[in-house]
Formats: sequence, C-alpha cells, structure tokens
Amino acid sequence: MKLKVLFVCTHNSARSQMAEAFLNALYGERFEAFSAGTHPGTLNPYVVRAMKEIGIDLSNNKTKSVTEFKGKRFDYVVTVCDQAKEECPYFPGALQYIHKGFEDPSTFTGSDEEIMERVRKLRDEIEQWVMETFRKI
Repeated sequence: MKLKVLFVCTHNSARSQMAEAFLNALYGERFEAFSAGTHPGTLNPYVVRAMKEIGIDLSNNKTKSVTEFKGKRFDYVVTVCDQAKEECPYFPGALQYIHKGFEDPSTFTGSDEEIMERVRKLRDEIEQWVMETFRKI
C-alpha cells in the first residue's frame, strides 16, 4: 500500500504543486502525493513553464484548499512555506509532519527570463529536496 503525502503551501500555486509532481514522478510506486493551499490562488504560469521544460505537465492542474482534504488520512503532511506551517490544520492520523520552507515564486520580479531563471532554480531545489527526503522513507 502506498504512503499518502499531502504537500501544503499558501496558494497551492507553485511549491506544493511542484513537490507533489516530483514525488509522484520519482517515487510513485511507493507514495501517492497530493497538494493543497491554506488560501488557494491560481496556478503560477512560470512554474507551469519550468516544469514543462523537464517533461512534467501541470497545465491542467487546479489549485485546491486544505479543507478539501479534511477527514482524509495522510501518512505525511509536508508544509513547503513558513506561512502554511503556521496555518496548516491538524490531520489526525498523520505519521509525521515535515517542514521545509522554500521561496515564494510569486514574489520574483524582473524580466521574463530573470523570473524563469529563479523559478528553475527553485524547481531544482524542490526536486533535490524531495529526492533526498523521500528516498530514505
């Protein structure tokens, strides 16, 4: 049986979406990943582009609220931003809560290419963290 993981950030528009996609792509035989936001927004178009560059299509993803997952059981609840860590509801039955704060790409400014460069760096950081954290579980 696969372990269930819920990634949470504020808007479910970038960081949690990427983490969910990476865990399902890298370790989908052992984990089933989901993502949600404490205050869901709209999917970040730079994140969609950056993920598409490496063969992961998020263009049809929707942002979701943590309230949609209330009453569901997760083995791991992972917050990927500091604000979500403070606001994340309690999920009874979670074996472990994990926190790793990542920069919010919605705050990135500059030219299109400068923003994409920072989003790519963030994408790669999240992928590396997911690999290091979940390969040993």
